[in-house]
Amino acid sequence: MGSSSNTNTSGGGSDKEDKKEDKGKGKDSAEPSFKEGDRVLAYHGPLLYEAKVQRIENLDDEWRYFVHYLGWNKNWDEWVANDRLLKLTEENIRKQQELEKNQVVDKSIKSGRSTQHKLKGSNAESKADKDDTKSLVKGKKRKSQPGTEEKDRRSSESLLVSQFPLTLKKQLVDDWEYVTQLGKLVKLPRSPTVDEILKKYLEHRAKKDSKINDSYAEILKGLRCYFDKALPAMLLYKKERDQYTEEVKGDVSPSTVYGAEHLLRLFVKLPELLAFVNMEEDALNKLQQKLLDILKFLQKNQSTFFVSVYDGNRKGADGSKSK
Repeated sequence: MGSSSNTNTSGGGSDKEDKKEDKGKGKDSAEPSFKEGDRVLAYHGPLLYEAKVQRIENLDDEWRYFVHYLGWNKNWDEWVANDRLLKLTEENIRKQQELEKNQVVDKSIKSGRSTQHKLKGSNAESKADKDDTKSLVKGKKRKSQPGTEEKDRRSSESLLVSQFPLTLKKQLVDDWEYVTQLGKLVKLPRSPTVDEILKKYLEHRAKKDSKINDSYAEILKGLRCYFDKALPAMLLYKKERDQYTEEVKGDVSPSTVYGAEHLLRLFVKLPELLAFVNMEEDALNKLQQKLLDILKFLQKNQSTFFVSVYDGNRKGADGSKSK
């Protein structure tokens, strides 16, 4: 990059040597910048996320990397070019945190401007919020005009993904490593359970608002319902399935057995689940702001809601004891 032209005047045969040298200096073709198994930081939109390189390939003299975003569903896995990856260094982690901070500040400024025009008609908006949150419980397919699916999908992803608290992202990564790499599981039943956490949040909102907010009550009801249905279908790692069979029997609800660790996994899934909620984009954004408030509550109580030690004396899905 930025190199001057190399004119060799020393003798014959230099043209072929120069061509070989230039080809070897191609921007990606010589050696890959990252190898399989490397932990990296990957750009996804305006932010950086911790990821792991799973595969590499050279296509048209350019290296591409197939990355998995740690703590996120494999549906987010993708091929990326070299310019979207950074080495996992302290300097780049600080850059990641700075981008996150700037994003939150930018969102706050925009949110502050919009609320200046929405002070009137608060009762009507409160009723609309309640109607919108009922849609979360019903889980109906969202209606959309042709050509708007991609826009709606990005909108539903943007808030929850871009403003996901950094400490909770690390919690997700640690959780993934404990279970999938070290074979350790969360000891069940948890305390507090998902059901208890959601009740604590409702009490927190009631104190903050000086009343019980019906729209939040509806959202928590929907979250509890989603959690109970989603846990066995998409929130468990393979090594946790035997434990689920042992702990959740009969009419027992997963939300009365599992805790914050698995509730946090639900929030990772919410962008794709919200694609099936029947509401307009503005209402969807309001809903996401409420969900982000719940995430902040989890973050505020992270030391008491999440376990610090995982159980290593459980049998894995393959029947072998974890070390």
